[in-house]
Amino acid sequence: MPATRRNRDSYHHGDLRGALIDTGLRLLESRTADNLGLREVAREIGVSATAIYRHFPDKGALMSALAREGLERLASAQRAATHAAGGGEAGFLASGMAYVRFAAENPALFRLVFSSAQTCDVLDASLDSVSAAMRGLRQDLEGLLPESLSAADRKAAALHAWSLAHGLAQLVLDRQIAADWRLIERVLARSGTSRATGADQRA
Repeated sequence: MPATRRNRDSYHHGDLRGALIDTGLRLLESRTADNLGLREVAREIGVSATAIYRHFPDKGALMSALAREGLERLASAQRAATHAAGGGEAGFLASGMAYVRFAAENPALFRLVFSSAQTCDVLDASLDSVSAAMRGLRQDLEGLLPESLSAADRKAAALHAWSLAHGLAQLVLDRQIAADWRLIERVLARSGTSRATGADQRA
């Protein structure tokens, strides 16, 4: 069923908010967040702008909802990759690859997610207050890091792993490097998993 028809059906079944989010995500596949407006989303579904304002009073509210859904989808992609790889260090590497792939396949959504991110130190915040993606990173690392590693080194390991995957994602999005998945996997494997898990701490 075409996406627009599906979203209209969702609306007619009473889930206008869900239909608006689904439509906004679909439109982000072909444009940036700056070029996405509430009235366009309304037209796509076939409702009035007034109907949208009952759920999203302004564009910022819709963008925040799209960003939250984007983070959930990123986390889901990483969890699936980790599970498919069997967990452990292989799963950690697969999760990093999934992060970069998600950015490459959803450029506008990925940029929106991090331009809308709450300003806080997510490496220090409690697990129940961070996104599912960050929670997954921190929990996966806990299962890989040596028990003797200090809290400071654990935080550094998490930041190292995240900044490496995020940096590669940004370089791909900005077309500073090609989406060469074999190369990216080698970079993550050599500089990400081994160092982040403490294999060469103090080397």
